Parts: sequence; C-alpha cells; structure tokens
Amino acid sequence: MGQVLFIVWRESVEALLVVGILNAWMNHNPAGRAGKPYLWGGVALGLAMAVALAVALFTAGSLMAGAQDYFQTGMVFIAAALIVQMVLWMREHGRTLKKELESGLSEKASSGSWWGVTVLAALAIAREGSETVVFLYGMLAEAGGMELVKMAGAGAIGLALAFLTFYVLQLGGKVLSWRLFFRVTEIMLLLLGASLFLSGVEKLISMDVLPALVDPLWDSSAVLDDMSPFGGVVAALTGYRSHPALTSLLAYALFWAAIWALFQWRNRRLAAAAA
Repeated sequence: MGQVLFIVWRESVEALLVVGILNAWMNHNPAGRAGKPYLWGGVALGLAMAVALAVALFTAGSLMAGAQDYFQTGMVFIAAALIVQMVLWMREHGRTLKKELESGLSEKASSGSWWGVTVLAALAIAREGSETVVFLYGMLAEAGGMELVKMAGAGAIGLALAFLTFYVLQLGGKVLSWRLFFRVTEIMLLLLGASLFLSGVEKLISMDVLPALVDPLWDSSAVLDDMSPFGGVVAALTGYRSHPALTSLLAYALFWAAIWALFQWRNRRLAAAAA
C-alpha cells in the first residue's frame, strides 16, 4: 500500500505544480482570466487520456493471457525506466519550470490564443496520470477483492496528501522549499525505481529466464523480515530483501552503477553546454 500511496502522492504533486502555476498566474493577471476555461478543459482532457491509457493497458494485458507474465514484467521495467527519466527531467527543468510557464502565459494573453494552455495542461495531467498507471500496473493487475479496495484507499490518501503538500509548498517556502521537496523525493523515486527493477529481475528468475545462481545468499529476516508489514513497505520502497538471490543482488548493484554513470554523463553534458 505504501508504494501506491507514494506514487499517487508524488505524481499528483507534479501535476498540481504545473496546473497550480498556470491557475495562480491567471488569478493574478486580469488578462489571464479568459484562459481559465481552456486550462480546466485541458485538465479534463488529460484525465480522460490517462483513463484511456489505463483501459488500453488492462485490455492489452487480458488479450495477452498466454504471455501475461512477460507483459507484466515488461511493464515493470518500463516503469523503472520512466522513474529514472522523470528524475533526470525534473533535475533539468525543475528550477526554471515556473519562469518558463509564466513567460509562455504572457505570450498567450497577448495573442488571445489559449489553446496552447489546453494542450499544456492536458499533457501535464496525461503524463503524470499515465506514469501512475504504468508504475502501478503490475500491482493492480495481480490484486483483487479487498486488496483493490485497500489500494484505492491508499491512492485516495496519496491524492489528499498531494493537495496538502502543494498547499504547504505554496506558503512561500517557509515550511518546505520546492528544492528540498524535489531532492528528497528524487532519492525516494530512485529507490523505488531500483525496487521495481529488482521485481522485474525476480519475475524473470521465477520464469526461469534468468538463473538465481545462489538462492538465498543470506538470511536477515531476524533483523527485518520483508514478509512482515513494516518490512514489506521497506521492501516495496527500497528493494530490500531478507533472502536475496545472488542474481537479484547483482541486478540491484547494476541498477545503481547505471544510475551513477547516467548522472556523470549528464553532469559532463551540462558542463560542456555551459562552457
């Protein structure tokens, strides 16, 4: 449930960030009032696009009944890759996002053409909504009955926390700055990405696509059992395993080595661009 709550919370905050900046600018600029119907029309369109993607994913999953394990495993790896891409994108654009959006809005107000706002809001909502669907697809596909109800509850709490977080952040950075928010959540996201990547590797091991090599490599269940309620949350959010296989451990190390290399490459590229 913790994974569902965190994903819904983080993705909702990102969607609220874009929509909130657009809405705040329109509230404080008389010329922008005319654009509000286009903004909320874009929000509705984005939600419809995210729902359509969810329906398409679950339809595709049911049509691939014979290869559902492979389909779900593929979605898990896609979700892990999307998380890494999202962290890199926010590192690059997070600082200037507000300025870029407000500059674009001034141009729209001058020209009186607001359809670009509709497209921007729709893409922002659809992007975060579709990422949420992809991240949670594997869990939702395997859940049923009361578990689905609990996941829906966790999602609702995550959404409520997102509105609360956004409100706190709007207090002017006195309580929590956007910079700190993104730094903390990007670490949590990378841990979650590692956990999803590890889940995909473990599915491949269970399907005999990959060998386990040594299984288990150790037993730390006396310290923290990943089958316990608290241990399960830690395992879902970080990739911790109390009985890891050697292949799982190598995959986990490979993930973080790839992240380190990716960030080093990005830093070199930005340094070269600034020179």
